Amino acid sequence: MQKDMADITVIGGGPTGLYAAFYAGMREKSVRIIDSLPELGGQLTALYPEKFIYDIGGFPKILARDLGRNLVDQALQFDPDVVLNEEISELELNQDLIRLRGKNGDYLTRVLLLAGGKGAFEPMKLKCPGYDEFLFHGVHYAVTNLEEYAGKRVLVVGGGDSAVDWALALKDVASEVLLIHRRASFRAMERTAAALRVAAKAGELSFRDHHEVKEIRGADKVESVTIFDNRSGEETTLEVDAVLTCLGFKPDLGPIKEWGLELKKNRVVVDRLMRTNLPNVFAIGDMADYEGKLDLIATGFAEAAVAVSQAVRGMDPDARANPGHSTNLKIFRDS
Repeated sequence: MQKDMADITVIGGGPTGLYAAFYAGMREKSVRIIDSLPELGGQLTALYPEKFIYDIGGFPKILARDLGRNLVDQALQFDPDVVLNEEISELELNQDLIRLRGKNGDYLTRVLLLAGGKGAFEPMKLKCPGYDEFLFHGVHYAVTNLEEYAGKRVLVVGGGDSAVDWALALKDVASEVLLIHRRASFRAMERTAAALRVAAKAGELSFRDHHEVKEIRGADKVESVTIFDNRSGEETTLEVDAVLTCLGFKPDLGPIKEWGLELKKNRVVVDRLMRTNLPNVFAIGDMADYEGKLDLIATGFAEAAVAVSQAVRGMDPDARANPGHSTNLKIFRDS
């Protein structure tokens, strides 16, 4: 089945893709959002809905699920066509037309915006006995409901922002929280790492550097874990109810790798206008790579606005590449 033509198709329903859809609607272009997940919001809703985000302008802090909900509401106000549970396998360029082939049909568009994050993501695994056996039975790589950890003894593994953020969030819910990291220094933001040390000093949680997991044990669920000091080899066995592994994700662009795009380290290379090497194809957010790239949602918002503005100018040479502020747009003056 072939779908109706869209001016702009956004692949990816995460924060950057949603903002791109909103901004395209603001420029009065027809929009289609395609995502492989069953709901919009991307990782905000699928992986860490209960996690606070601190680096969004105008919000001292906001829960990921609330930010996701706000972005969905913002994007849907211009009635984009939303296609969920869809995976695009092929891209076909035909003059000023792009045909996308998915498992549920073909989609025609004038412009394509790639905003699929880092593609499909597979969590990095703990290489120890018990990990596979207890995955989703006490071992998890994401928190979707903090209350599930109420009163539990939790071991958090990792040294990045996710590990430290979850340790700090869980300290107010769980009965005990221990964070271990295989190195002395954290990859987390400096401010977040400092908050961890303050909490540890106050006795609200514990952390041990240079420690790793040797084995996870239990019957039907996690009951204990053995950790070891990777300098001395000394082992410690702890009674725990849950193990949260925050080791990052292994990205995979999937079929996008075969579309003829210029790639660099599993990302799509773009210029300063978010243009790829293919005509009328842009990439934004975590999927895009250029000198000085910052993996921030705030950066993705700016990239979305730049890409949409260039796309609009490409479709209509008389259109302004820089439309000014939203207060200047007729669509808002009339609303």
